Amino acid sequence: MSRRVRIAITLGDPRGIGPEVTAAALGIGVDAEVTIIGAREQVAAFPAHHQVAIGSWSDAPAAARATAREAGLIAGRAVERAAAMALAGDVDAIVTAPAEKHALHLAGYPWPGHTEWLAHLAGDVDVAMMLASDRLRVVLVTTHIPFRDVPLMLTTDRVVRIGEVTTRALREGFGIAAPRLAVCALNPHAGEQGLFGDEEARILTPAVQRLGATGPLPADTVFVRAMRGEFDAVLAPYHDVGMTAIKVASFGNAVNVTLGLPFVRTSPDHGTAMDIAGSGRADPASMHAALDLAVRLARGSIAS
Repeated sequence: MSRRVRIAITLGDPRGIGPEVTAAALGIGVDAEVTIIGAREQVAAFPAHHQVAIGSWSDAPAAARATAREAGLIAGRAVERAAAMALAGDVDAIVTAPAEKHALHLAGYPWPGHTEWLAHLAGDVDVAMMLASDRLRVVLVTTHIPFRDVPLMLTTDRVVRIGEVTTRALREGFGIAAPRLAVCALNPHAGEQGLFGDEEARILTPAVQRLGATGPLPADTVFVRAMRGEFDAVLAPYHDVGMTAIKVASFGNAVNVTLGLPFVRTSPDHGTAMDIAGSGRADPASMHAALDLAVRLARGSIAS
């Protein structure tokens, strides 16, 4: 696109590090027209950018003194505003700073994470959660659910659907003409021919065949092979196996990307870190990476 990319940034939980890593990342530089969305007391710290104030606290001008519910309302309304702007074409991408899920739930937002929430706001579209860095791309087949529920949620159709969303995004967003997907196994040693579980043969192998992917491959080798360049993305069966791999490989430089939305959405790879908020110790590297990737995806300038 010839004009500058327009990005809306939500500051996340006002008690966390979102506002400060956003300020620091913007200080490093981003080639975009930026709109800041968050608590009135905090958006005022971004005078060089467009500001959208979402609420305040009459008795607590310092965001750190907000209750969890108040913080959840601020973070939740900011995400709703950013999504509405993106769907209306007022911005090309949104970048979301971390929000605390417990606070969001207290405020009446029942979604397990931004991924599912944004999918709903966009019209209940099919989405997938990718963690991406220059070393590895991991896509979660199941996201924020208890581990005991993973075998119930892990179906062949679900793996195929996530794989199709991923393939389309890699082609259209990342410029990879023929994406190479690998599917990570659920059980040790990919089930060892049924000795350690039958999910590989019963669920994952049919999905691999339908997708034209590789696998299912054991978790202790598939991510290494992907980092060596064999695959463009790995489909991970549950949250922690995928998140552990990407964070060991690229912590502080990875970016959360929601695939399948009608607009670009990225976020940093860390949480609210309330224990260090305001201390000056928060690292803005992942937030800057999220801003940079959002700009490049919105421009269509991702190198394959």
